[in-house]
Amino acid sequence: MYQNINFIKIIEDAWHEYDSSRKIKAVEDISAKVSTNHVYRIRFEDDDITIAKLSYFGKFEHFEEDHSIINALANNLPAPFENFLAKSLTKHGKLFIYRHTDSVMDAWVVFYNPIKIDQKPDRKQSKEQISILGGELAKFHKACYKVVNTLPPTFKQTGDDINHLLEILKTERGKFDHRGHEDVIRQQCDLFMENCEQIGVSNMTSIPVFVDWNIGNFSVKNDYSFFSRWDYDWFRMSTRMMDFYFFSRVCSEVGDRTVFSYLINPLMEDRFMIFLKSYHKVYPLTEPEIRILKETYRFFILNYVIKDGRYFFHEFYASRLQFEAYETYFPNIDKSFDVDKILKALNL
Repeated sequence: MYQNINFIKIIEDAWHEYDSSRKIKAVEDISAKVSTNHVYRIRFEDDDITIAKLSYFGKFEHFEEDHSIINALANNLPAPFENFLAKSLTKHGKLFIYRHTDSVMDAWVVFYNPIKIDQKPDRKQSKEQISILGGELAKFHKACYKVVNTLPPTFKQTGDDINHLLEILKTERGKFDHRGHEDVIRQQCDLFMENCEQIGVSNMTSIPVFVDWNIGNFSVKNDYSFFSRWDYDWFRMSTRMMDFYFFSRVCSEVGDRTVFSYLINPLMEDRFMIFLKSYHKVYPLTEPEIRILKETYRFFILNYVIKDGRYFFHEFYASRLQFEAYETYFPNIDKSFDVDKILKALNL
């Protein structure tokens, strides 16, 4: 649909509005090839560099809300996370967002200072590394909790995403895209909402979560402590349990793979129990949070694979992942997730 759009011209226009006194020498597309997101490296005439992110998916208000929260978080986090997140550029003391609108698209651009990167995590973690990562996520979540009351308000909730998916199913486009699977989707949405209410997710504190913690999105130091984090496409305010599924994949026996799937199995691996135990020592988990872990996985599949998969992933990946969701992911949620195993491991 947007193949003939001159995205680089939009980036150049955005920068001109931000600071026309600094001239651009080159704009390079550095977007991930499995994703539909657009990320650019801007090189200026003095060889300084800035990163630009362009998005046209969803609502501008949600984009603005998310990036306002992320930028406040990046500036407010205490040590050792004061430089952990990439900081967005501001103008006259306010987060700068450029909005491009024409007859074809509504697109938004934010700029970031380049973030320093240390070491990429190994493709497969040792048990010692898994234990360290568990403690690091716990420390980061504690830091996020400390500053949560200083962040801008959020209005988007998981229930809104689920209701949006159900509304999509009523449209002609939604009926076409999800034909033959509407009943399964509705059933899974109902299960998510019912289980969240029964477990009491509304009583859980919402903190900033980045959801997508694959090893291409963060770097570590020599001792495997967190060094930096980038890629905020799936950011939201929610229960901290939203961050755990991707870490189960990082810890998995399979390790990082070029061809990936979103099976629930990593949540049940003994290697992930090591991660959870380490996390639990630093920032104790509760029984309701462990019970909601299954629902955060269900939400991930419903929201990021089914509802938004064709926006987040290129067509090949989106089609395969959605096919696997109906054939494998949904049928295995209740079959494979054993909450008692985790509760026992954590002595809860």
